[in-house]
Amino acid sequence: MKWTKFRIKTLTEAEDIIISTLYDIGLEGAQIEDKVPLTAAEKEQMFVDILPETQEDDGIAYLSFFVEEQEDGKLNLGGERVETGEILERVKQELEELRMFADIGEGSVTIDETEDIDWINNWKQYFHQFYIDDILVIPSWEEVKEEDKGKMTLHIDPGTAFGTGMHETTQLCIRQLRKHITPESRILDVGTGSGILAILSLMFGAKEAVGTDLDPCAVEAVKENMEANHIGPDKFRVMIGNIITEREVQDRVGYERYDIVAANILADVLVPLTPVIFHQLKSGGIYITSGIIDDKEKTVVEAVRAAGFKILEVTYQGEWVSVTAQKI
Repeated sequence: MKWTKFRIKTLTEAEDIIISTLYDIGLEGAQIEDKVPLTAAEKEQMFVDILPETQEDDGIAYLSFFVEEQEDGKLNLGGERVETGEILERVKQELEELRMFADIGEGSVTIDETEDIDWINNWKQYFHQFYIDDILVIPSWEEVKEEDKGKMTLHIDPGTAFGTGMHETTQLCIRQLRKHITPESRILDVGTGSGILAILSLMFGAKEAVGTDLDPCAVEAVKENMEANHIGPDKFRVMIGNIITEREVQDRVGYERYDIVAANILADVLVPLTPVIFHQLKSGGIYITSGIIDDKEKTVVEAVRAAGFKILEVTYQGEWVSVTAQKI
């Protein structure tokens, strides 16, 4: 499959207006390249695991739009077959009209043709083996070094949407899980994603684990990561659905069943989640939360206490916070 890329050089402040304008002519899914640092809110929303090194923001942005090329050489623009030159002229015309009331900088357009864009695997260049304390985390495309053989090793392939363990919030959870897990522990991992927290819990010696997630893709991601780490299907089950709002999911997960619940989710989700989780935990059970940007710490602590939990520990890494509590 071939794609034609239209790449526009502009200013960061003009990104949104250009994307909106070109969306109206059928160009969708812009790829944005700039050096603007992430805000605290963006970090919280994105849960970014893997980031390339960035340079100082220079105000310049590049917007790339990819259009599929058909067998006859024409491009598929929203179901319409269009010549490359026609799209180029439309883009240039829209940019010139924008200049009348917005500063779009250079506004130049270049065209490239690329073949078989590997959307799924491009991120792999940024993910390499690393340690979480003494645990080696390694993707399938890398080999365990001789000096690392015999160490606790987590084989993880996160795909495009799920965690790798590189993020501070995940590491905060892992340390708390390791501290509280016993051979009799039953674990519930809310928002399991790649399954990393549940899989590591089983490697730490937990008896069994259940994960919930909103995304059906989590099922396949977890299955692959279980197989890579030799976790049997009887040890870890994944349920798809919203445990906060869906009674059916709550019933399937079970009540007063778990010794530990881990929830590495955004603070705004933890607030409504916490009173629900209280009923899934056994008396004396441990509730481990993370995904909390530092300025949301108080909000989560108050929600945890209000649900009837006793705060055991609050831990920090970078801008992130983990709150560990106990059902009393």
